[in-house]
Amino acid sequence: MPPEPAPAPVPQQPPRRKYPSTIGGALYILVLVAMAVGIAITWLAHDWRLGIRVVAGALAAAAGLRLVMPQRDAGMLAVRPRLVDVALAGTVAAILFVLAANIPDQPT
Repeated sequence: MPPEPAPAPVPQQPPRRKYPSTIGGALYILVLVAMAVGIAITWLAHDWRLGIRVVAGALAAAAGLRLVMPQRDAGMLAVRPRLVDVALAGTVAAILFVLAANIPDQPT
């Protein structure tokens, strides 16, 4: 009887990180925090125009960061191809800016 082959070594998983592994991941978190601040301003301060502008600014920043960051560093900012990410985030930011500037005040 031939000897039994040795069992294959089990590959070990690297330890899980508790922090963003790329600069893009950290910047993504900052974009989310800015958006949360904009939503909080809209909800708590009852100044919806300022809150929407903050959200639009966060989206515009995300689009700009996605445009200039290399793919390997983009982290969670890279969801789709670069031009699609930039076009979508930039378009939504521009629409929010325009809407916040052009919607007339309603009588109370």
